Amino acid sequence: MAAAATCGTGAGSTGSMVAAGGKNNVTSFQRRGPRASGSDSSYSRLVSIAGTRPSVRNGQLLVSTGLPALDQLLGGGLAVGTVLLIEEDKYNIYSSLLFKYFLAEGIINGHTLLVASAKEDPADILQELPAPLLDDNVKKDFDEDACNHKTAESNIKMKIAWRYQLLPKMEAGPVSSSRFGHYYDASKKMPQELIEASKWHGFFSPEKSSSTLNIEPCSLTHGYIKLLQFIQNIIYEEGFDGSNPQKKQKNILRIGIQNLGSPLWGDDICCTENGNSHSLTKFLYVLRGLLRTSLSACMITMPTHLIQNKAIISRVTNLSDTVVGLESFIGSERETNPLYKDYHGLIHIRQIPRLNNLIYDVSDVKDLAFKLKKKLFTIEKRVE
Repeated sequence: MAAAATCGTGAGSTGSMVAAGGKNNVTSFQRRGPRASGSDSSYSRLVSIAGTRPSVRNGQLLVSTGLPALDQLLGGGLAVGTVLLIEEDKYNIYSSLLFKYFLAEGIINGHTLLVASAKEDPADILQELPAPLLDDNVKKDFDEDACNHKTAESNIKMKIAWRYQLLPKMEAGPVSSSRFGHYYDASKKMPQELIEASKWHGFFSPEKSSSTLNIEPCSLTHGYIKLLQFIQNIIYEEGFDGSNPQKKQKNILRIGIQNLGSPLWGDDICCTENGNSHSLTKFLYVLRGLLRTSLSACMITMPTHLIQNKAIISRVTNLSDTVVGLESFIGSERETNPLYKDYHGLIHIRQIPRLNNLIYDVSDVKDLAFKLKKKLFTIEKRVE
């Protein structure tokens, strides 16, 4: 069931996903001709897509994950055309929140959403999205949190310095969809009028019963085949692949897939040590191929803690572009350890993409912890 309301505004264009690519390879000793000017014009149109910006490292077009601190850790945001894999915490509390932040950021920016789940109806997930925060309220909440710390003064200064290092400069005033990255109030739900004004497509696995994707039936579970067919149709029919540049203004497709690899998707990878990993890895391989040729970005949450075979986890990691792991303290010894009393868990940046290369980057930032306050989900460098 593809549920959709009228589309929110989202300025876009055609063009390459790489904002400053090899086509504009003009040095200061070369005269800029019509071709160069055309490339600059394409660059300007590409950057005009709401909720995007080019990477300062390689010009790759980026979208926000919905958590500005995480954007900073990933090199500025999530690259369009890539997959972000979130390794779920044990009780799927905090990973579910990051999933909702990603979708909420899409609604604020007028992006089209594709929400897939085998557990919850996508319509119900959208009703649980957090409300956007005013920028001045964000700064106030962070300042109050800093003052409430009972640690030594030196530790407080280190935490505050790190915390604001991960935050972009905040301006007073109402939340605006024109800037990159927003903050959300986890204690409040997104206004209903924003959800109704957005355009989204829902994929609820139990409701799907047919598929026409041209893939060997034995290589993928039925749920994966149906989902790939659904994603493929949305990308092609709505022009996210750039095949119909005059059809409509370009926008970003945000794809969110919840609990991929769980038994609810018909996958036995979490049930047995020698489960068939071919179905999951084939799905990720085909999905990444669809993303690479479209203006789309995907976040997947996966219960990797249930996968007993480490070799399978390694293959899944290699088929993802960015990998972030969440380790909750709930039910562990760290929950009562005084060294971790200020935090709710650890966050591990396991892999950062190095696009158009054969290897990936590993983050040099270690000892990261997260905390869920009344309103905000924050990421800090852990100080013992």
